[in-house]
Amino acid sequence: MSAGLTAGYLIRRIWPFLSEGDPILFHAAAGGVGQIAVQWAKAIGLKVIGTVGSEGKIATALGAGCDHVLVNGRDDIAARVKELTGGAGVAVAYDSIGKDTVEGSLNALRRRGLLVIFGAASGPAPDISPPALAMRGSLYMTRPSLFDYLADPDERASLVAEMFDLVVTGKISISINHKYALDDVASAHRDIEARATTGSVILIP
Repeated sequence: MSAGLTAGYLIRRIWPFLSEGDPILFHAAAGGVGQIAVQWAKAIGLKVIGTVGSEGKIATALGAGCDHVLVNGRDDIAARVKELTGGAGVAVAYDSIGKDTVEGSLNALRRRGLLVIFGAASGPAPDISPPALAMRGSLYMTRPSLFDYLADPDERASLVAEMFDLVVTGKISISINHKYALDDVASAHRDIEARATTGSVILIP
């Protein structure tokens, strides 16, 4: 539920100006939230450029529906995004990595695009000054929290209903690739931090 609703509010609630055919950038596209978000984005007609932490995760991100997959640490993300969008950049960049990727995410945006920072897997994102947003094309930036998008009961119910409808109709499938015993939670955290996981990670009592 947490991963699904996170993907849902990111794709469906944060930027209401997205329309069919718009390109987005989604970091960690092979992760639990990433795979769901990519499928949701494709279900509403968006073009998705995903990033992954290693070449071994490319197939997973493509399987989720990414139109293109880039590898953080190997590819110049901003330059490749500009190439793939004819020089324009993406409408929204969804960044859960933080310190290592935010600069590239900003530079990958089109004029008046939105940077969504919703995690910090590599460490906290650097401070970004308002003039830096202006100089890159009057950009927007937000650091949202899931709970603020679920606070209204009607809005929460609507998002839950849409999520389950997509799952039931097969437009979204949930990938659970890693199971850890509850006593081994430290190993789970180490593997997540090392970007050694794909899909959802669950703990078993």
